[in-house]
Amino acid sequence: MHSQGSSSRNQYDWDSDDDLEVFGMPQESNVHSVEESGSTCSSAKNSKLIHHFLGMGFSVEEVIKAIEEDGEDNEENILETLLTLAAEDAFTSEKDETLSILVNMGYPFKEALIAIDKCGPGADLSDLADFICAAQLEKEIESHLQDRPNRIHDTSLHVHKRSRDHYYNGKKKSRMCRTSQKKPLEIDMEEIELSIPTNGFSIAKGLYPRVVRKIPDKLAGPPYFYYENVAIAPVGVWNKISNFLYGIQPEFVDSKLFCASTRKRGYIHNLPTENRFPLLPIQPLTVQEALPTTRKWWPKWDRRTQLNCLLTSIGAATVTEKIRRDLEECGAETPPPNVQDTVLKLCKKWNLVWVGKNKVATLEPDEYEMLLGFPKDHTRGGGISRTDRYKALGNAFQVDTVAYHLSVLKDQYPNGVNVLSLFSGIGGAEVALHRLGIKLKNVVSAEISEVNRNILRCWWEQTEQRGNLFEVEDVQRVTSEHISHWINRFGGFDLVIGGSPCNNLSGSNRVSRDGLDGEHSSLFYEYYRIVNEVMQAQR
Repeated sequence: MHSQGSSSRNQYDWDSDDDLEVFGMPQESNVHSVEESGSTCSSAKNSKLIHHFLGMGFSVEEVIKAIEEDGEDNEENILETLLTLAAEDAFTSEKDETLSILVNMGYPFKEALIAIDKCGPGADLSDLADFICAAQLEKEIESHLQDRPNRIHDTSLHVHKRSRDHYYNGKKKSRMCRTSQKKPLEIDMEEIELSIPTNGFSIAKGLYPRVVRKIPDKLAGPPYFYYENVAIAPVGVWNKISNFLYGIQPEFVDSKLFCASTRKRGYIHNLPTENRFPLLPIQPLTVQEALPTTRKWWPKWDRRTQLNCLLTSIGAATVTEKIRRDLEECGAETPPPNVQDTVLKLCKKWNLVWVGKNKVATLEPDEYEMLLGFPKDHTRGGGISRTDRYKALGNAFQVDTVAYHLSVLKDQYPNGVNVLSLFSGIGGAEVALHRLGIKLKNVVSAEISEVNRNILRCWWEQTEQRGNLFEVEDVQRVTSEHISHWINRFGGFDLVIGGSPCNNLSGSNRVSRDGLDGEHSSLFYEYYRIVNEVMQAQR
């Protein structure tokens, strides 16, 4: 998520084949009208000067204003004035647009304005949201400390049975998605003493978060559950998810601690947090180390050291071609600030890397695999298209991050685990457990995508897993009878893991960001339903 300024000189139409349109130059008739209307700048020399600066991407109004201030005989002063005006305009425009986006996301105007002033209008939306949430958390903690000097307790995270009943009574129940007749697992919320949630967004590279928290006795120990979704969700979503998952606070972690790409996610689980350890070998934490061939071509003015979140789509060839063409037309080792700004925004948005002089490219699927911790060619072959690979990988777990959380299971289950894997995708959980050296005895995988099921099945066969893999085409088809059958057959599940669709939660979705009421993200309630069935049956 990156806001972009609305200044005319920065809004290059990178999908256009018209160079005049790309550089924001007016049509010939418009140039004539400017020459004829501006008495101060009507000379042939001024006309040539105007065309010169228009060709650099500045607007007509800015050029005329700069000439009036500095005179027509000092091009250097005119350029300096134009750059100053451009910077001021870009700052104001970008600040206004960023502020508007944050307010539309549900954050208070005043808090959003403070965050922009502190972090700068060029900061990523996720960082700004992180700043606001941290400030809100600080205020909340101070309030709790005043009310309860010896105890931090957040009543907003209590499990509200009425909210659960409201969902199931207010939403049409499908034949394949019937709720359990059993009452949800009763938890005495007074047993939970909430600590400050771990925030891995700002922790130094290579230093992993230490979590200290108390889980009530009724939730401690197996069966364990583990839930993941995007951290930057609409306001109130994580509180609501926490309400359903027994009041356990989310643990927010950015995968930039484990690889060269950011991936801000929230995790709710009842796993132990002591004695965690990372997968070995440790992944490179900078893009130049992860993709060493790019180092030679990386310009000094591109100060990125890590990539943004890997998405399900990539930049079009027209984007990379226009960047190459316009950098070459600049003719200088260091392009003008306005060109730098536009190029960097596109590089950040599409995770473009440097593969030659003035030449950027999108990441290849095998580079996605490496950054996300999957084995090489995990998604390759078997009739799977490149588009399918990007989509599957963009929705997957970051394996090293998840493995860090699951590492606590290795000593606890020396003979292997039984796993109920919901929304399995391409098997991020299974790969993480395998890489940790934890044997997979029985895995029930519920995944709606046939492409993803094929990828997981191929990996299972190629890694010569000796356990059993059972496939279900949709979590909505997992019934109480199925759960009872599997528990009786396997002796119970050790882990229920999954991350429901983020389609209606992600900040990149500006059309249907409807939170947990959205068509896709409402499938979270299926995760809750199944987890509660397992918890009831095994406790």
